[in-house]
Formats: sequence, C-alpha cells, structure tokens
Amino acid sequence: MEIFVNGEAQAFDAPLSVADLLNRLGLPRTKIAVEHNLEIVAKSAYDTHELGEGDRVEIVHFIGGG
Repeated sequence: MEIFVNGEAQAFDAPLSVADLLNRLGLPRTKIAVEHNLEIVAKSAYDTHELGEGDRVEIVHFIGGG
C-alpha cells in the first residue's frame, strides 16, 4: 500500500491506522497534528482512523519557542 506522508510517497505492507503510522515513523502522539485527505484527525481517533491506498497524510510538529 502506498500513501503520501508530507508529500512523499511511502510504501507499507498492510493497511494501517494513524497510530500505526506514527509508530512506524517513530513519532510521538503529543505535540503533533495529523491531517488525512484534508481533514484533521482527532487525537482520540488515532487508533481507529484507517488509512488506505493513495491517501495523503500531513503531519505537523508543534515547536515551542520564545
């Protein structure tokens, strides 16, 4: 299965949830926002929100500063 993560094509061997994707990318669930096909995914739905072939995912990291 191929999905686009922040504009880059990535291949995965099976359907996966947003939580699975974050785990495979080594990203924490905190301080990020996930958009799936132009829709924001609620953090509470990461475990159940499924991704499919050709989907587009944007992951944004929040960075503190001053």
